[in-house]
Amino acid sequence: MRKMQVGVVVVATAAVTAVAAGCGTGSAATPTGAAAGPARPTEQQIAALFPEWNAALATGDPQRVADLYAPDAVLLPTVSDEVRRSRAQIVDYFTKFLQNKPQGVIKDEMVDVLDADTAVNTGVYEFVLTKDGKADKVRARYTYVYELREGKWLIVNHHSSVMPEG
Repeated sequence: MRKMQVGVVVVATAAVTAVAAGCGTGSAATPTGAAAGPARPTEQQIAALFPEWNAALATGDPQRVADLYAPDAVLLPTVSDEVRRSRAQIVDYFTKFLQNKPQGVIKDEMVDVLDADTAVNTGVYEFVLTKDGKADKVRARYTYVYELREGKWLIVNHHSSVMPEG
């Protein structure tokens, strides 16, 4: 019986010490006494990454668009059969794609924040592409997987495919 009481006192003392240490440093503490990690982004913050990408398209600069992708990103583009696995391949795709002056509008969007450093935006978007002076609408499904790297949200995986029913 004496051993149990000592054990309870030791555990209680350790818990009080952990909580006091967390409070004394000014760091946030979780109910378990561990320091809280970085704040999770909001769904709105992740949703705001698409307009940034769309604005990069509007510049007509494939390098600027590629800057939004991680160096090890994978792009499964809408109007190409080739999987793009390097910055050079991503730049090559956008060099051709941007000739059509694409501008996208999200029609249906679902954002899932997985943790403080990872989020997914998936849904349906519609692009107006202009070729030879003629505008054409393309409706497609999309998925962007984002990772926070060195303080910047980057696309690590981007899949886009034309809707099968037009």
